[in-house]
Amino acid sequence: MRSLLDYEVLSFDCYGTLIDWESGIWAALQPMLTASASDVSRSEVLVEFGRLESKHEAATPAMRYPKLLAAVHHDLATSLRLDTTEQLDHSFGASVPEWPAFADSSEALGALSERYRLAILSNVDRESFAASNEKLEVTFDAVYTAEDIGSYKPDPANFDYLLDHLGREFGVGPESVLHVAQSLFHDHAPAKAACLDTVWIDRQQLSAGGEWGATMPLEDPPAPDHVYFSMADFARACRAA
Repeated sequence: MRSLLDYEVLSFDCYGTLIDWESGIWAALQPMLTASASDVSRSEVLVEFGRLESKHEAATPAMRYPKLLAAVHHDLATSLRLDTTEQLDHSFGASVPEWPAFADSSEALGALSERYRLAILSNVDRESFAASNEKLEVTFDAVYTAEDIGSYKPDPANFDYLLDHLGREFGVGPESVLHVAQSLFHDHAPAKAACLDTVWIDRQQLSAGGEWGATMPLEDPPAPDHVYFSMADFARACRAA
């Protein structure tokens, strides 16, 4: 296993890793759940959200994320027999700026920025990420979104784009990049296929028997190079390396 100091660039997933997207999704779904007088569980909703989101991302790779989220909301209502309206669908699609950051993200990113270049590879649009970035309180050296790329992770094109642009903009190769993410489905599987080393921020403690939540499950998940249960743990490990 290579030292954490052997890398020049940390590339990050954002939602699920730095931003608490599951809490954000659940909160943004409350108007529909209330209107439907539904007692559907958070776990059930998140699993179905993960299935529908990945379906839409594969089928409509060029669709901007707010519009895609609105379509997912509409289909979620159909799937779970809930009541929705065009306005509720639109409001859910526009909810990303309200999704909270994890409590440890900002401080950890600030510490990591003292040693590494920081990049974002995210399945959202530029405008949505800019709003989330205000909560993270750090300036990223590079930001690459699905809107820029024209596809959504786990499409290999997203990691091809990441490595191509990091190479051209900063002169680094894959051996100098460490990808940091929560999702085995969206990030670790395609990152490993692109020959990147990875850090699993296992916030759901899936490695200890937790639930997949809003992330599509994998029957044969890849083995990350490093596993931490929070960004704070990862930042401490980097300081101690």
